[in-house]
Amino acid sequence: MSSSILSALLLLAVMSCFLPEVAHAGITRHYKFDIKMKNVTRLCHTKSMVTVNGKFPGPRIIAREGDRLLIRVVNHVSNNISIHWHGIRQLQSGWADGPSYITQCPIQTNQSYVYNFTITGQRGTLFWHAHISWIRATVYGPLIIFPKHGVPYPFAKPDKEVPILFGEWFNSDTEAIISQALRTGGGPNVSEAYTINGKPGPLYNCSSDTFKLKVTPGKTYLLRLINAALNDELFFRIANHSFTVVEADASYVKPFKTDILVIGPGQTTNILLKAKPIPHKSTYLMAARPYFTGQGTFDNTTTAGFLEYVESSRNNTIPKNLTQSLPTLPAINATNVVTNFSQMFRHLNSREYPAQVPQTVQQRFFFTVGLGRSPCPKNQTCQGPNGTKFQASVNNVSFALPSTAILQSYFFRKSNGVFTTDFPATPLRPFNYTGTPPNNTFVSNGTKVVVLPYNTSVELVMQGTSILGAESHPLHLHGFNFYVVGQGFGNFNQSTDPAKFNLVDPVERNTVGVPSGGWVAIRFLADNPGVWFMHCHFEVHLSWGLKMAWIVHDGKLPHQKLPPPPSDLPMC
Repeated sequence: MSSSILSALLLLAVMSCFLPEVAHAGITRHYKFDIKMKNVTRLCHTKSMVTVNGKFPGPRIIAREGDRLLIRVVNHVSNNISIHWHGIRQLQSGWADGPSYITQCPIQTNQSYVYNFTITGQRGTLFWHAHISWIRATVYGPLIIFPKHGVPYPFAKPDKEVPILFGEWFNSDTEAIISQALRTGGGPNVSEAYTINGKPGPLYNCSSDTFKLKVTPGKTYLLRLINAALNDELFFRIANHSFTVVEADASYVKPFKTDILVIGPGQTTNILLKAKPIPHKSTYLMAARPYFTGQGTFDNTTTAGFLEYVESSRNNTIPKNLTQSLPTLPAINATNVVTNFSQMFRHLNSREYPAQVPQTVQQRFFFTVGLGRSPCPKNQTCQGPNGTKFQASVNNVSFALPSTAILQSYFFRKSNGVFTTDFPATPLRPFNYTGTPPNNTFVSNGTKVVVLPYNTSVELVMQGTSILGAESHPLHLHGFNFYVVGQGFGNFNQSTDPAKFNLVDPVERNTVGVPSGGWVAIRFLADNPGVWFMHCHFEVHLSWGLKMAWIVHDGKLPHQKLPPPPSDLPMC
């Protein structure tokens, strides 16, 4: 054999080693979001509202693991705007995370910005939404990440996949609602309805918009559930059907069967629904309503949709008595149902998808999360508790948004007057967190952050309080997934509770509910340089200041450093 032929064969052999990588290489996908006003009618009420591309809910983003996304957002409305890609790690792309005044200044009228990021090591259901004021009430949509080509799901392939987004409908302008609430210090007006894929359903007066899920007997459906509601955790059920949970917040879990779902705002859950081979009737109702334990007002209504069997021998008729045909949902304050459901989640922890829980901890934090008050300004009448204004805080610090982006000021070393790095690691004034509240429930205000060295292993305990009423808080951490290693009721006990932590297969999430009157413990590795927001995903609590930020310093290697900002980054 000649040397040239031998060299050619050797080259082919070497190239064949890389063919799987080439086959799995991601592609670049381009999307354009035109932020525009659109007249939308629900409940016989028409209003002009902010949308993406004139759609409510907004358009679906589809990608595969490893793909690069270039999403150009053009602002045609009078409101400032920014978009958050909820749950995307944003490795080395912190400039694209989206929260206004944290990683960017908002996109102003007639301006644009290209969100440029690569999906690394993630697949599953996430979503995108506006991240400024209450605009996400109408500006949100699904973000679906398929596995790489040739990589199967770790469960049987479904026959069809369907995104289901829960939301809220307000007859009034949500910007006016929160503006009035912040001005008066009282609680904001609540929504008129909950929605399924933007449709309130048949239980509301003057509602002609109902979501219908059409299924074929015997087929399996992957339902990608997203809670995009502003302020409510939801119970969800489908009459006379059960389903299998296979994923939470775009992380695979050990499959478990249930007939009830609890999903907090900011959370996503994938379920497998097996249609009945021989249904007893052609149409079943699905329904969702809130879980609530607080003392304020809330939208105590129920949204519903139809599960319709096609190709069935039975007539496709809608039940005459909708109330009697509804699935039974738990009581509004059924904390026991929420607790039992959350404890069913375990990381898949397979060879292909291992649970990489930090086994040692370098820095520990203990944060109280809850409500509080601030004094009423002089010459003003306030509608909060005892004539004060509602606030919310982490470790009694109510976060004040700066006038310029924290990431920008950090990167260019111009933090003076923008933020300080003295966020308390523990409460400055400990008290009986879930017992009788202290006499002084006023909060402090500031733009304080926690600074972490690159690759620090972190344990964070978030403790709910009883100040102005115990209620749950769905906490979302940008830039990271974390492991929920423990949770309980009452006050966290550092001496006894850590012994009960699950360090083998705890669920991996980006949003977790701090139990009403209890605590939750999470662990994560600070391996993502940048500035990362953490906040309650109840929009009202976020508006009142229940938020803070982490700064993770660069590592030593190039791939551990945050690159410079893009040239079109919005400036304040």
